[in-house]
Amino acid sequence: MDPITLIFAIGALIASYAIKALITPATENPKAAALGDFSFPQTEEGTPQSVVFGDVWIEDWTVLWYGNMRNSPIRTSTDKKG
Repeated sequence: MDPITLIFAIGALIASYAIKALITPATENPKAAALGDFSFPQTEEGTPQSVVFGDVWIEDWTVLWYGNMRNSPIRTSTDKKG
């Protein structure tokens, strides 16, 4: 490969990276979802609960439990503090 072509290719690579860095907007970190962001159908106390065995379609359904909606930061073994 010709040295002039190699220098031109490296220069074009650096120029394209610089242009990309200048025109890309800064991104903000997304906010963690809170429990209030979700809409789960809930029932009032005293509503009868259906017990279903197997796979069936029912018209009147309720959500009795929808999981542990806590959040915690993702940590990896490479996170070293201090």
